[in-house]
Amino acid sequence: MENPPKRLHFWGNTPESEEDYYKLQGIRASKSQYTSPRGLSLFTRSWLPLSSPPRAIICMVHGYGNDISWTFQSTPIFLAQMGFASFALDLEGHGLSQGLKAFVPNVDLVIDDCFSFFNSIKQKPEFHGLPSFLFGESMGGAICLLIHFRDTRAWNGAILVAPMCKISDNVKPKWPIPEILTFVAKFLPTLPIVPTADLVDKSVKVAEKKIVATMNPVRYRGKPRLGTVLELLRVTDYLDSKLHEVELPFIVLHGSADGVTDLEVSRNLYETAKCEDKSIKIYEGMMHSLLFGETDENVEIVRRDILSWLNQRCGGETK
Repeated sequence: MENPPKRLHFWGNTPESEEDYYKLQGIRASKSQYTSPRGLSLFTRSWLPLSSPPRAIICMVHGYGNDISWTFQSTPIFLAQMGFASFALDLEGHGLSQGLKAFVPNVDLVIDDCFSFFNSIKQKPEFHGLPSFLFGESMGGAICLLIHFRDTRAWNGAILVAPMCKISDNVKPKWPIPEILTFVAKFLPTLPIVPTADLVDKSVKVAEKKIVATMNPVRYRGKPRLGTVLELLRVTDYLDSKLHEVELPFIVLHGSADGVTDLEVSRNLYETAKCEDKSIKIYEGMMHSLLFGETDENVEIVRRDILSWLNQRCGGETK
């Protein structure tokens, strides 16, 4: 079997220009660099409705090892088509942002980066008075909840897609490996040696889409770095203990066959969060990558659930 041709973009090789593709999709988009308060250069993108004023702002956070320029784009493009102005940034060490690839030594500083960038968007005159929502996939879902804890009144709600509120036991290395790795990490935190299954295989169901995901030119292909894994364990353990304090409205969406993040933790979030406006959608047989890795029909089901939830909070319907 021949290897499939490389792609210029996640959608293929035509049109060659991103700008032409966005026009075909009926949206406008841009990309830029944002300098965070700590001086880190972060790559950002926006996707906006072309023919009407935006109905709301969606501030989006990608997952571990992902970025905002490849398959992640399919969701904000859809949201822009539905009338929502979407914004995202490559996190430290991811995509085209500054930092050692896949090394996140301090999630608290990443929260600072996101909080600052999203606030800079919300303060623009053209978006004044619009509802604003957080959107996070996997690790991005956990980051969204941590952003919420920074200012519990700053957002109108959150869309949490397979959130990594606690690292699944299916992904964690088994004893005594964590104890050994913790010791080694004190001296070599950037070492990429944490044993784990390939996340694309565990996330993406459709074989053709696995191929597309692996073609991402800035995808990190190494093993997880020691310092990153220990930091994610620290943060998700903390978050797991705080789920009952979540106050903002949210919808959490999770596949029953997710082998990367823990469905039971999403259930616990839904059951214990103190907010009254909360929803959960569990998709039988679906895996981790709900908005790309499933069949097109399944992706459409998840998209429509997200759109319905947004419509109920923004008024009116879209096409």
